Amino acid sequence: MVTRLQRYRQIADVLVKYGFGILVEEMIPGGERLRAFRKTPEEKRSVYVRIRLAIEELGPTYIKFGQIMSTRRELLPPALIEELQRLQDRVAPIPFANIRPVIKEYCPNLEECFDIIEEEPVAAASLSQVHRAVTKDGHVVALKVQRPGIVDLIETDLVILQSLVVRAESIFPDLRVYNLQGMVNEFSAQIRRELDFTQDGMNAERLKRNLKDVPCVKIPRIYWQISGRCLLAMDYVEGVRIDDVEAIRALGLFPEEVADIGFHAYIQQIFVDGFFHGDPHPGNLLVTNQGEIAFLDYGIVGVLRPERRRVFVDLLLAMTRTDVAGVISALGRLDVRISPANLDAVKDDLYVVLLDYREMKLERVNFAVAIRGLTDTLRRYHIRVPPTLMLMMKVIVMVMDIGIRLDPAFNFDQKIRPYLMEIAAQQRFSPDNLGSVVRSLAGAAEGLLAIPANVNETLKTLSEGTVTIELENRDLNEIVNVIDRTSDKVIIALVVAAVVVGSSLILRMDELPIPGYISFLATLGYIVAVIIGFYAVYSALRHGRTFRR
Repeated sequence: MVTRLQRYRQIADVLVKYGFGILVEEMIPGGERLRAFRKTPEEKRSVYVRIRLAIEELGPTYIKFGQIMSTRRELLPPALIEELQRLQDRVAPIPFANIRPVIKEYCPNLEECFDIIEEEPVAAASLSQVHRAVTKDGHVVALKVQRPGIVDLIETDLVILQSLVVRAESIFPDLRVYNLQGMVNEFSAQIRRELDFTQDGMNAERLKRNLKDVPCVKIPRIYWQISGRCLLAMDYVEGVRIDDVEAIRALGLFPEEVADIGFHAYIQQIFVDGFFHGDPHPGNLLVTNQGEIAFLDYGIVGVLRPERRRVFVDLLLAMTRTDVAGVISALGRLDVRISPANLDAVKDDLYVVLLDYREMKLERVNFAVAIRGLTDTLRRYHIRVPPTLMLMMKVIVMVMDIGIRLDPAFNFDQKIRPYLMEIAAQQRFSPDNLGSVVRSLAGAAEGLLAIPANVNETLKTLSEGTVTIELENRDLNEIVNVIDRTSDKVIIALVVAAVVVGSSLILRMDELPIPGYISFLATLGYIVAVIIGFYAVYSALRHGRTFRR
């Protein structure tokens, strides 16, 4: 087990090695002693390249943190984002003898569980490595095994990382605008979830249920009887990387069709299910011989509640329509706070971004331009954005990049706009949304019905208190009568409006098998509501003239 002091020393050595000795002196306890060992970085390497190399050498905690930070385009410069996206979570495998005890925790007698376990891993990462095996009943499985001792190392790193950001914010107060402590807290929760492989398995099963009706999508089956926190057994999937166009063609498949499959799968996940695979790295998406896209690695997922999905749809639709006001409104509903002093400047910058996007005629230039322009604008004005929004945008950009690699004519804008409009209509007329409208109308009606009683109670309280208001009884009764009549009319108006809305929805649902008598009642209700509405308008106008006379 690595102690905190030893780990501090390792981190300091790596930072000094890549030319960040000044940070060691300022931020690491005892770092000033390393002044003599400060090294000048090689001139051929930019500062962002050196940051990426240092992160890779620091190990799994910092690699994972860098990968998550690569989604925060509103915070970091584009050149640094590009380097962080190159972070490689591949390390040399450890001997099977070290992995074997972890597997035996869940299968005490390996010979009774497996016919074969290949000791040479098929993949190795900083948190785990994967071994191919064959179970006694003949299933070929992939065993994702957690590296021994990795939990202790990560917990030590998380404590150090938290102390470093606290120190950084105290030394450099301008950094507080980025809420580094909040980001580290979110990251800590995320990586702890990734260390629990049962959560991976549950994510996989949820994706499998959600995508069961989407054609040509494969989610491996999880074998829970030999799975747990440190071991996950799933179907072994053979295929080629989704970005390997030549290999896909060699399978007799059309890359353009594969691009459409991936596009539809992610639209379903993000905007319909509200639960999406958050790491569409080409290595996590395989294309099988049958033309299916297999999703692998379920440690990072995005979750969108229904009300958030509606706002995200409105945001993307506003961007495709060059609607700056719509973009600002959607961001506000996502709790994105824009300083009033910067609001006009932000609107101007967004308008230019959306104009540039709209006026680009090349097919290869797509929606990613608008998304990157939006995140660049947010970064320029130090505007914080919810992590889920940035994760969704990262996923959309990665899906677009893969789509263009598979099909140079892939136009995300043209493909997504009809889906967004359809999804927006479905969400607005969904049972949940209609239920919310009904609850709002009921609440409003209850409030109106309570007005006369509340007025009487208020008047009674005033009459019994120290404040005395003298009113003639005739005037008081007239006030109560006016309030009663007004509330009755408002309630009638609400009922009429509800009948009109409900009847209209029923009459528009041509695709649903609605009985004939329901359509007749809806039509009748619509006609009656219209007649009452006309009568109400006539009555209001007539009484208005009488009152003026």
